[in-house]
Amino acid sequence: MTAADEVFGRSPNASTDDVAKLAGVGIATVFRHFPTKVDLLEAVLALRLERLRDRALELAASDDPGTAFFGFFSQVVAESASKLAIGEALIAAGSAAGPDVRAAGAGMREAFDKLLAEAQSSGAVRADAQFAEVYALLIGASRGATAVGLTPEVRDRMLVLVYDGLKPRS
Repeated sequence: MTAADEVFGRSPNASTDDVAKLAGVGIATVFRHFPTKVDLLEAVLALRLERLRDRALELAASDDPGTAFFGFFSQVVAESASKLAIGEALIAAGSAAGPDVRAAGAGMREAFDKLLAEAQSSGAVRADAQFAEVYALLIGASRGATAVGLTPEVRDRMLVLVYDGLKPRS
């Protein structure tokens, strides 16, 4: 899985042969565990979403929920290009998200909601910001940064503007 995550993170159009080579196994071993490339892509995407869920849950217990929330938001946006590319490769292959991907996505959204609630309770994020709006901002910022290929500096300045809108008004 580590090899598949690395290979498909660089290029979702990479082959399963590339994954096998990096993992140091034969292609038959890859196909024994993942009968199709779509199965492997789904497993990689689910793993990434589960890692994000776990990170959000860890940060929700932070002593500084505001810093944790904005740090997680930044992390998701910064790492979004390869995750979005894997999702688009699945769509191009005619695959709807399988049950593992849907479950991992739901878990990540629940963890993000908890992280948001903690940041709001601490006063770091405005109380009137609902999960649906904030999650849409996360998705929009991620897709926008990826679609136009923002440099890290421009991406960070964009996020400052988003964060200014999420912070309580004085």
